[in-house]
Amino acid sequence: MRALLDTCTFLWLALDPKRISKLATELINDESVELMLSQVSVMEIVMKFRTGKLPLPEAPHLWIPTRREFFKLEDAPLSETIILRSGQLPDVHNDPFDRLIAAHAIESSATLLSPDSPLSSLGASRIW
Repeated sequence: MRALLDTCTFLWLALDPKRISKLATELINDESVELMLSQVSVMEIVMKFRTGKLPLPEAPHLWIPTRREFFKLEDAPLSETIILRSGQLPDVHNDPFDRLIAAHAIESSATLLSPDSPLSSLGASRIW
């Protein structure tokens, strides 16, 4: 199984793991599950940190790579195919980061680990 962590799931995993559901925690701890972090999440974190909306223990360029390595999260690069797919998703949720993350999960044949139920309405498989 491939699992793509939503941005909030990654942040909670690294900063406040008790906020993650029992099922998502089980999947994260299952070594047979391939865990991925989208470059969309990296971009979202960097932008929110830069505007002061997201405090982190250190700057994203230092913090994210260490957390990715610690939790054994594969880098999931953003591609033109993912960007184009995000524009073809249903008009039920307009947050651009969420649309890109849902498209990324669909294009990667991955299940999203996310509490954000609107992502399911975009067509992404989601577990929480």
